[in-house]
Amino acid sequence: MHNSDSIVIIPTYNEKENIEKIIRAVFGLNDPTKAPEGKAQCFHILIIDDGSPDGTAAIVKSLMAQPEFGDRLFLLERSGKLGLGTAYIAGFKWALERQYEYIFEMDADFSHDPNDLPRLYAACAPKSDANPEGGYDVAIGSRYVSGVNVVNWPIGRVLMSYFASKYVRLVTGFKVHDTTAGFKCYKRRVLQTIELDKIRFKGYGFQIEMKFTAYKIGFKIKEVPVIFVNRREGTSKMSGGIFGEAFFGVMRLRWDGWTRKYPRPVDA
Repeated sequence: MHNSDSIVIIPTYNEKENIEKIIRAVFGLNDPTKAPEGKAQCFHILIIDDGSPDGTAAIVKSLMAQPEFGDRLFLLERSGKLGLGTAYIAGFKWALERQYEYIFEMDADFSHDPNDLPRLYAACAPKSDANPEGGYDVAIGSRYVSGVNVVNWPIGRVLMSYFASKYVRLVTGFKVHDTTAGFKCYKRRVLQTIELDKIRFKGYGFQIEMKFTAYKIGFKIKEVPVIFVNRREGTSKMSGGIFGEAFFGVMRLRWDGWTRKYPRPVDA
């Protein structure tokens, strides 16, 4: 039995080209001969598949049947495309029920480098002499905290994403540079405190709303610089509607910031 305090949640829809590769890359971090600087970190993985017609879930099931993966790879299957936000919320609830302490969001397409997972973990792990940069409640894999670290995106998409984060900061006063980032680590108590059933948005708006809510509650947030690389295989799920939700939803978040009574943090 592989015990772990960490679960990486990966939502999927038609990711047959990437899914086995990303699973093996994350589990490769459990091997000190493959992990960055020889430092192994044990991660479990939860795949949440929204009825992919390309057989993504079948690939995951075949891996789960292998003894090396059976007790650390998990799958939730849903009936169709129900939205990124609802997928993550289902995953958060699953992880909380199973007592994971560190809960990650990550894409399946290698735009998020699995080798950065230990850096996000370290930011949320207890601060100590060996880990002086730790002690945060939320760690964000940030594309924009140290410039613009995006590779192989069309310039129009880079500008749209970059200025979307600028817009969120301007409207809300929220000081995070990469407000739409989808590569994150939450400590358990953050997700226990946030009223998950009250999160309204499903796409980029979901990513903004979760960060903003954690900030308004008073949790400590750390941006960890990462390099974001556009997918090499498979098809992007981005759409104008996702950006539209984020654009107009920010106004609602600003109003909530003035009027809503946020819950008190769950004790560590």
